[in-house]
Amino acid sequence: MTYLLEFAESVKAQLRAFTARERVVILTAIEQQLGHEPLVETRHRKPLRPNPIAPWELRIGDFRVFYDVILGESPVVRILAVGQKEGNTLRIGGKEVSL
Repeated sequence: MTYLLEFAESVKAQLRAFTARERVVILTAIEQQLGHEPLVETRHRKPLRPNPIAPWELRIGDFRVFYDVILGESPVVRILAVGQKEGNTLRIGGKEVSL
């Protein structure tokens, strides 16, 4: 089953904070990892404890993609936030965020 990828408006601004090369890496990984079976836990995908951002996380090196899956007639993966992890610090849209 193929999932439709949908990006929140805030994600577009968050992606602009990255270089063109970083955006390509992130978007390619989103397409490859979340287009099929986004609810299957893997080394790079995992469900998160309850938090205000999203129920799932995709790890792409130092980058983090937070998403939710909406099941239905045509299932959708909704990308809610994209950030970068530096040590124990997560930055989304240039702001430090704690999960």
